[in-house]
Amino acid sequence: MQLEGASILIAGAGGLGSLLAEQLTDRGANVTIASRSGGHVDAPGVTRVQADLRLPSECERAVDVAVEAHGRLDGVIHAAGVVAFGNFDETNVDTIEDLFMTNTFLPIFLTQAALDHIDEGGIVMTISGVVAEQPMAGMAAYSASKAALAAFSTAVRRELRRRKITVIDARPGHTETRLADHPIAGTAPAFKPGHDPKAVVARLIEAIEADETDLPASAF
Repeated sequence: MQLEGASILIAGAGGLGSLLAEQLTDRGANVTIASRSGGHVDAPGVTRVQADLRLPSECERAVDVAVEAHGRLDGVIHAAGVVAFGNFDETNVDTIEDLFMTNTFLPIFLTQAALDHIDEGGIVMTISGVVAEQPMAGMAAYSASKAALAAFSTAVRRELRRRKITVIDARPGHTETRLADHPIAGTAPAFKPGHDPKAVVARLIEAIEADETDLPASAF
C-alpha cells in the first residue's frame, strides 16, 4: 500500500495508536484517530474524534468524520484494547463483557462501518497479540477476546480477497505500552521486559506497505 496521501482511521489513542498516528503522518498519510478520550497525539494534521466505538452508531460517525476530513477512507487500524488479570473463576461478568466489547466487538463494528468506504487496495489491520496464539493462564477471558478477533480477521481476509482489500492480523508479544499498568480488573504479573513499541509500530507499517497479511509473534 502506498501511504503517501492515504486516509487511515486508527481506533485507539493509547501507546500503539498514538505512535501509529505519528509514524503514518511522517510517511505522508492523512490520519484520523478515534477514541473515547479524543486522543492526545502530538503529530500535526491528525484529525481527532471523541467516540465510544463500542457502539455501531459511533463507529459510523467516526468513519464519516474521516471521509469528510480527507475525502475518502483507505484503511482502518484497530489499536484500541483493554486487559484484565486474574483467575477466570474470580472474573466477574462486567469484566468479561468489557473485554469482549472493546477487544472483539469494537473492531468488528468498526470494520463493518469502514467497509462501506474502503475500495480496492485498502487495508484492515487488527492487533490480536500473542495471546491469540498462546492463551495465558490468569488472562483467560482476555486471551479469548483476542483469539476471537484473530479468527474474525482470518475469515474476513478470505471474504475480501475478491475486493482486493488486504486484512492483516498482528500478534506481537508483550509490548511496553503500559496497558498492563491500567487493567480493568486484577493486577499484572511480573512480565519480562517487552518489545519497544516504536519498533512494533515500525514493523506494522512495514507490513502495510508490503501487503503482508499475517504477522505472528515470531515476526516481531
